[in-house]
Amino acid sequence: MKKQHAVDILSALAQENRLDVFRLLVKAGPQGMPAGHIAASLRLPPNALTFHLDRLRDAGLLSVRRQGRSMI
Repeated sequence: MKKQHAVDILSALAQENRLDVFRLLVKAGPQGMPAGHIAASLRLPPNALTFHLDRLRDAGLLSVRRQGRSMI
């Protein structure tokens, strides 16, 4: 792992809500979890969750797939 990539990952996880999202998704496993369930579980507004998911995705910590109308 390159040093800059490690810094990007640590930076993404150095925020309480993003760390909570990441931990919840690790528990969910490879099948993932719909964004709406993440927002409800962590009591985050959808726009805030979108911001946090984007930061985690940019750091390479998660991927997003569309299943019907849901983002998993």
